[in-house]
Amino acid sequence: MPILVFVESAEGKIKKTSIEAVAYAHAMGGPVTAIALGDADTNELEALGKYGAQKVLHASDEKLNDGVIQVYAAVLEKALIDENADILILANSSLGTPVAARVACKNNASLASNIVALPDTSAGFVVKKSIYTGKAFALVELKNQKKVICIKKNAAEIKEVGTPVQITPFAVSLSDSDFAAKIISSEKATGEILLPEANVVVSGGRGMKGPENWAMLEELAKTLHAATGCSKPVSDMGWRPHHEHVGQTGVKVAPQLYIAVGISGAIQHLAGVNSSKCIVVINKDPEAPFFKAADYGIVGDAFEIIPKLTEAIKAAK
Repeated sequence: MPILVFVESAEGKIKKTSIEAVAYAHAMGGPVTAIALGDADTNELEALGKYGAQKVLHASDEKLNDGVIQVYAAVLEKALIDENADILILANSSLGTPVAARVACKNNASLASNIVALPDTSAGFVVKKSIYTGKAFALVELKNQKKVICIKKNAAEIKEVGTPVQITPFAVSLSDSDFAAKIISSEKATGEILLPEANVVVSGGRGMKGPENWAMLEELAKTLHAATGCSKPVSDMGWRPHHEHVGQTGVKVAPQLYIAVGISGAIQHLAGVNSSKCIVVINKDPEAPFFKAADYGIVGDAFEIIPKLTEAIKAAK
């Protein structure tokens, strides 16, 4: 059962969620071929062998750097045929999910997204997916011969199971007609650690009182090697950039640790963070709804707690 895995990269580096996809495919038991499109660091690609890839393809044409969905889907279709693979695995992402949908439609494949566990093949091919913004799970049987699976962040354990592999160039023939849809501009999130990839996230809400007070959250985040986030009202007021908005209509995160500071915990915000492994809430209002979803809660003034917490973490290091 050959398996093809599409791996995404940013500034040449393979995204953690794509490494999880490779680990997931390896855990399924089939021979795993990973494929990267556009610019990607050779050492990063070779390292995919450590996580279970027996083969790594690289379509390095610079035209693939822009992430045009139609073109990416066409390249992956060709790779599925060339590798004789019936299963395509991708990370559940803003790029991976629409690419997966197009590949599935054009290949009459069963499609499942938000997958959180390995498939059950004891009687058919059944996958477990997260639904209702993480409040429930559904078991779905994929009946078509070809299957496209988008896995949710943290759905697979990353561990080294092999050794680096040789990179195989993957030739693609692209014409102007392939680029009927073009990306004319894009605004990329900035920062050392981006929200979708972060293992730790420090978020602030209106309880921070103004953008001038964010320095202490940024200091805490730096100490924890974390990404910074915010609630929707904060981004709407222009205190923080919109790419930091965490919630149902913003970025959905699934870090190991989510620290919410001065955020009341509206249901829309909770929908974006409820896949976090551990949630810590800091709020001076003991009745804040967020405390009901928290693993740990601190009732108190963030302006007193955060500096002391930061210093304590630095001292512990």
